[in-house]
Amino acid sequence: MRKAMLVLAIVALLVPVVAGCAAPAPTAQAPAGTPQVVEKLVTPTPAPTAKPKRPNVIRANFGVGDVPTLDPGVAEDTSSITVIEECFVGLTRLDEVTNELHPGMATKWDVSADGKTYTFHLRTDVPWVKYDGAKKQVVKVQDCKGKDRMVTAYDFEYGILRALKKETASPYAYVLDFAIAGAQDYTDGKNTDPKSVGVKALDEKTLEVKFLEPAAYNTNIIGLWTAMAVPKWLIEGDDCTEARGERWIEPGFFQSFGPFTLKEWIHDSTMTIVKNPFWPGDQWTPQPKVDEVSFSMIDQAPAMAEFEAGNLDATAVPNTDIDRVKSDPKLSKLYVVAPNLCTYFYGFNTKAKFVDDARVRRALSMAIDRQALVDNVLKGGQEPAQWLARPGLAAAPTMKDHPDLGVKFNVAEAKKQLDDYLKEKGLTVDKLDITLMYNTDSGHQKIAEFIQQQWKKNLGIDAKLTNQEWKTFLQTTKGPNTPQVYRMGWCLDYPDANNFTREVVASGGSNNPVDTNGNPTGGLMWKNDKFEKLVVDAAREQDPKKRVELYAQAEQILCYDDAVIIPLYWYTRNTVTQPWIKRTFSVGGHERYEHWEVLQDQ
Repeated sequence: MRKAMLVLAIVALLVPVVAGCAAPAPTAQAPAGTPQVVEKLVTPTPAPTAKPKRPNVIRANFGVGDVPTLDPGVAEDTSSITVIEECFVGLTRLDEVTNELHPGMATKWDVSADGKTYTFHLRTDVPWVKYDGAKKQVVKVQDCKGKDRMVTAYDFEYGILRALKKETASPYAYVLDFAIAGAQDYTDGKNTDPKSVGVKALDEKTLEVKFLEPAAYNTNIIGLWTAMAVPKWLIEGDDCTEARGERWIEPGFFQSFGPFTLKEWIHDSTMTIVKNPFWPGDQWTPQPKVDEVSFSMIDQAPAMAEFEAGNLDATAVPNTDIDRVKSDPKLSKLYVVAPNLCTYFYGFNTKAKFVDDARVRRALSMAIDRQALVDNVLKGGQEPAQWLARPGLAAAPTMKDHPDLGVKFNVAEAKKQLDDYLKEKGLTVDKLDITLMYNTDSGHQKIAEFIQQQWKKNLGIDAKLTNQEWKTFLQTTKGPNTPQVYRMGWCLDYPDANNFTREVVASGGSNNPVDTNGNPTGGLMWKNDKFEKLVVDAAREQDPKKRVELYAQAEQILCYDDAVIIPLYWYTRNTVTQPWIKRTFSVGGHERYEHWEVLQDQ
């Protein structure tokens, strides 16, 4: 998914307690005639009160900018997907730590002999729920007959077909288009009959899906948020429910069925999800141990300050603070460097002036010292990236087997590439007007400033930097006004190189959108027929070694021959977590808070 790598932070508030003092015991009166004995009255020391119970609440931070959406059919970014995957559960569910695939709403599935038709058998004990603000609790949703609405295969059929429908304009429909029979023509509007799509509810608990290829990742794709069940009666209305259309995701209307549901959303400020007591839970997606998760929307730097003030339970460590955190006797004990299967890169609008020539793009990429970026700016154990699909993903090339693949730091060759271009065009370097855009965040700013300095030092190019708030940035980089160079990051939707090479940068991919006629509409604005064939062949190939070689050839075209992107580094996660939080670390950027716990004995 298009994902900015956004930080997570959590707040637990300590409640002050006032202890009362015990009253003195009444003094007995001496009988008349009895000598008076004066005694010193001693007030007993009150017994120590119990330590106040820590609120069973997690507060997390999404970085600057509003959460774009909670609609599974149109979500494409990390913050949206994180919340959606807590409020909904797909047919399958990816383990956030191991990347193993587990049952979700489907308890099991059967596969046809040709490997293309899957029959999913759904659990029948999961109700739709909503948060009732008046009652201040989560309640079950009822149908027009007063019966609980249970999640069915028909809800999944509707959710998938709605995401594919042209009018929905889902930015993630392309993933299903690449995988499901009949999906592409339905999305393009060339066939408006939903029965032409290979998705059919056979009854309330059985869903049949026909795929184009017998690929191992089919069960991963059908578990994505884009293929989740959504409430048709709420979106389109029925005899007892008013149609809410796009507003169905707002508080007061929102309905879901996962471990959590939406409680509050103050746009551009905070969002709170609350435990769903009606989620039955299982060994992979249990009932949450926390009551709520509240998300703020602030920059990394103030989030770190909030953590140190005791107001946040966990946060990402800004690059500028990593050295200080490592050397601090207290913070260093709370600091963790965790794996993160993501790639940080810059994209080129290959139709924009100056960067419409591969020599300029190649020069800009080769002029960057990625090792210096990692060592001097990031400082968190990241690895310099030479290509897009990072090692560790199925079928992705590795540095051991492909040390010279992709792009490397080479100032002499970068200058040669640029000089060839300038000479041919009759230009001097001072005439190159290059703009780099990033989404507003202090961490992205530091990286952009380093790249700006590298281009000036090694090529003599004075690049301009600009930034936009996240939601606006996503819109800009998908449209005709995509800047010459723009920041991007990608975390796995599922652990296969196909998810990066084909679904991100191929024609029609997340960072390379096209219209129904296949014409580019924004992003990379690029198509290479050889690259397209390589990634399709790799997706179909059953031999693991051959798949790796096909993806390696595709990466060479992407990152060097055509130089469509600038791979910068492969992520790690640098976080600090308070000792009272027991947590997991997601390798894909989507936290699963049902596995987190607030400890009372710390």
